[in-house]
Amino acid sequence: MTLERTLHRDAYFSEDVWRRERERIFGADWVCVGRAEEVPEPGDYLLLDIAGESLILVRTRDSELRGFYNVCRHRGCRLVLDGQTRPAAPPAAVPSGRFAGAIRCPYHAWTYTLEGDLRTAPYLEDDDTFARADFPLHPVGVDSWGGFVFVHLEPAAAAAEGHSLHRQLGAVPERLGRYPLAELRTARRISYEVSANWKVILENYNECYHCAGVHPELCKVVPAFRERGGASLDWDRGVPHRDGAWTFTHSGTTARAPFPGLSEDERSRHKGELIYPNFLISLSADHVAAFTLWPQAPERTTIVCDFLFHPDEMARPGFDPSDAVEFWDLVNRQDWTICEGVQRGMRSRRFEQGFYAPMESWSLDIRRYVRERLGPDAP
Repeated sequence: MTLERTLHRDAYFSEDVWRRERERIFGADWVCVGRAEEVPEPGDYLLLDIAGESLILVRTRDSELRGFYNVCRHRGCRLVLDGQTRPAAPPAAVPSGRFAGAIRCPYHAWTYTLEGDLRTAPYLEDDDTFARADFPLHPVGVDSWGGFVFVHLEPAAAAAEGHSLHRQLGAVPERLGRYPLAELRTARRISYEVSANWKVILENYNECYHCAGVHPELCKVVPAFRERGGASLDWDRGVPHRDGAWTFTHSGTTARAPFPGLSEDERSRHKGELIYPNFLISLSADHVAAFTLWPQAPERTTIVCDFLFHPDEMARPGFDPSDAVEFWDLVNRQDWTICEGVQRGMRSRRFEQGFYAPMESWSLDIRRYVRERLGPDAP
């Protein structure tokens, strides 16, 4: 048996590789940044940091979501100087702030509409040498699916044929079509700081070879995760729980009702999807755990985990998501600990390149994804 090789160790440590990833991956693909519910009213905004680029996601007067680089067209001052910047995440889905009808630069008071058009520039009037229409904010592409918002740093490229969010999502929307994702709301949020490369975390999510040793509590609820190293898992259909269990809690059950409209399989099986480059979604019959990865450096990643529930269940007296949240938090911390162990271990002078066992074959797709985008000089 010949084992497939992982990416070279440089892919997980090199500042040069990280620089190229910022440009060719996070600057060139759709990136998930959160939930539309976080900016519910006109003027509400999220302050975002994607691979070092500061962005503003704002709800317009017509209730559309628009995105802009956080930079004034006049002298380049940041329009929002400080505030709650994603990925640093509050415990609830709330906006970073609210504009009072317009976006005003704090330096010289150039003021823009929520749609990004320059409205006023003090002591400057339209004439033969100056036209406000020539100075809109620099936009970013914005699109959404299932209540999740995605941005693209190059809107012209995003609008080109073959680069839409729909194409990037592939068959995921069809596979998850019966889950009422757009209707769900965030009941709890946990942010984690993980000392590991973002690709180590994706590789870990994409296989269950590690589950028997790392996740004993999870395998009690889903024994299939420890069978043959997860080699026979059917993610399209969903992974079955043990008899009598149907959701991700310590007991495998909950008082919450399953989402309406699910198939018989979906009411008793667990599904998961990895959407490159930074979005992981795990679906139980009554709740969803949605992970957004925010790489900060070659060896540091912020992970924001949103726990989504149906609003009908959240409105019931005594609603308490703790059974799911506490179980997920345990499993998450087990994963982050082992990912940090991988990151530290790869520092050894003896490590040059790892290997994928056959039951880790899904991780080969991560290798493909990175090499396609970094080109012939990929590690």
